[in-house]
Amino acid sequence: MPLGFDTQLVRVRANGANQPLSEPIVLATTYSAPSAVRHREMFQDGSTTFYRRFGNPTAAAAARLIADLEGAEEGILFGSGMGAISTSLFAILRAGDHVIASREIFAQTRALLDTTLRGYGVETEFVDARVASEVTSRIRPNTRLIYVETPSNPLLHIVDIAAIASALKPGIELYVDATFGSPALQSPIHLGATLSIHSATKFLGGHGNSMAGLIVDGGKFNWGNGKFPTLSEPCPSYHGMKIWETFGDMAYAIACRVLSLRDLGPALSPMNAFLILTGCETLPLRMERHCTNALTVAKWLKAHPKVAWVNYAGLEGDASYGLHKTYCPKGAGSIFTFGVKGGYEAGKALVNSVKLFSHLANIGDTRSLIIHPASTTHRQLESEQRAAAGAGDDVVRLSIGIESVEDIIADLDQALGA
Repeated sequence: MPLGFDTQLVRVRANGANQPLSEPIVLATTYSAPSAVRHREMFQDGSTTFYRRFGNPTAAAAARLIADLEGAEEGILFGSGMGAISTSLFAILRAGDHVIASREIFAQTRALLDTTLRGYGVETEFVDARVASEVTSRIRPNTRLIYVETPSNPLLHIVDIAAIASALKPGIELYVDATFGSPALQSPIHLGATLSIHSATKFLGGHGNSMAGLIVDGGKFNWGNGKFPTLSEPCPSYHGMKIWETFGDMAYAIACRVLSLRDLGPALSPMNAFLILTGCETLPLRMERHCTNALTVAKWLKAHPKVAWVNYAGLEGDASYGLHKTYCPKGAGSIFTFGVKGGYEAGKALVNSVKLFSHLANIGDTRSLIIHPASTTHRQLESEQRAAAGAGDDVVRLSIGIESVEDIIADLDQALGA
């Protein structure tokens, strides 16, 4: 019988007699072949079971689980979120290609697009992705993909994925970084995205003990349309194989594995794959608590006399409230920003005064986290640049954990009072 989302996360691997309830941690780096013929075939068929850089049974189990949850063709795990993002781009982009990306995006993703890939001849144009026409109006003949992040970092705006997907011309991909929502809150592929990307370090792992990244490929994009020669033309490093012709809907996932993992090497350790699997079992429970706690804290902060504004999609009246109800009906997530009256110095003082919150740049942990971006992650920028990036002098970002909400509020209360 079909299993619900929550049940799949816990029971999908518990099948048959004398089977382990937890996925085994397979530490082997190499695997023997039954014959010379099969050994040769393993290098041709995208197999993950001959060398760990290409894949690992523990990592494959975790990726398969999340891909099934998103109704996707395939999932691939990497050693970090940036490993997944860079691989997803290097797998298909070439010099002369054009990318359209949302302006509100993870700082390292922007650096990859705006600096590293530009050095290889790939041009990226950054736009306000909240307006679908702003995205589609910038499409050129050499545009290969749209890259958006929703909810966005750090302003937590929600992008209308379906509106962008429905307006795209055939042959243009839509990549969605869905880290802040996780598969528990949103499903970009069901809305028309080519693939979704996650920093599994965050909510999927959830406990701040494992680093991983994930690509989930919807398997519905026509990679043989002539715009992506890496997949449609003969591959010199695979004896002239045409990956799209050989693997069909699996072509992109195979290319990420046998080309990008082979050449770039951002493989995931089996132990981290096991920790991601373990974290996934409690993902729905944690996300429910994250969301209820965050909404309670956001409402409390909005009424506080020392708070100038609160930016959280779960609050009625927020600019993203309507889209949140459509795309993330189970909750608006655990992360939001607010402005503390007094600007830069007040923001620093607030962070220095908390006792329960941990002061660090991560998100998606079971523990509540706080950061003042202007004095930390964005300190190298001028004041105007920080404001444009959503990290103005008064901005404080919270990642609300699963502690008792009364304790979270009490800590913020005493810190604001200090």
